[in-house]
Amino acid sequence: MRSGIAKKISNAVALATLGFLWMPLVVVVAFSFEPEMAAVHLTGFTLDWYGKVLEGGGMLNALFKSLELGLTSALIGTLFGAFLAVGLHKYRGRGFAVLALIVYLPIVMPDVIYGISQMVFFNYLKQFIGWPNAGLLTMGIAHISFQIPYVALIVYARLVGLDRDLVNAAADLYASPLKSIYAFWIPVLRPALIASFLLAFTLSLDDFVISFFTSGPGSVTLPIYIWGSIAKHGVTPETNAIASLLIGAVLLVALIQTYLSARRVGHLAPTSN
Repeated sequence: MRSGIAKKISNAVALATLGFLWMPLVVVVAFSFEPEMAAVHLTGFTLDWYGKVLEGGGMLNALFKSLELGLTSALIGTLFGAFLAVGLHKYRGRGFAVLALIVYLPIVMPDVIYGISQMVFFNYLKQFIGWPNAGLLTMGIAHISFQIPYVALIVYARLVGLDRDLVNAAADLYASPLKSIYAFWIPVLRPALIASFLLAFTLSLDDFVISFFTSGPGSVTLPIYIWGSIAKHGVTPETNAIASLLIGAVLLVALIQTYLSARRVGHLAPTSN
């Protein structure tokens, strides 16, 4: 009897949690098809708001800026973070704990503090040497700087689990540094590098606070564009349409990743009777 009541309570809590997670997204998607601009109840169905979003061009330009910034910064951040992780792994001197703390401290630092510090730093550079101008360049440098610790953490975790004899053997085979990187380090670290790149790209694409403080004219990324649209006009059906498109894109990528993972582990293989 008691186990039955506990099971019902557990199911109710699970359903409430799922509703708490998904109801806001469902409401946003539902009202993106609402014909009336300021409706509080669903009165019909239309795709006009999606057409206006695509015809306006502002969202697409902001999306392309976000993709350009995310891909470029993730590529450079992954490269620098991987070299930093290898350096940490090889370091045997004193003060390793302090060095690791310096590397990983930006991860726990609030974004608003990090964004303001980046903005002040770039302003001082501009004042003293006349470079750089606020824009995609400053945003890219800021994004790379906060991506590097995440990449270093992931790659270092992979290196810690690696047999040191493999590392020593690679060094004893008299391979050139480039040959060693191509034939040993990249194959060994490939899963960690791919995971690091995807995480760095996601962090860049999702970031608003640091981008806001380091952006300039002509460098409006998608999060800044959405924030500006809401600040000017409030939440409109066009905003709901933008959010719905992003939700759809994320779901599509997640489904593709799930499908590929299921195929890789054999869950989609035909069963023999």
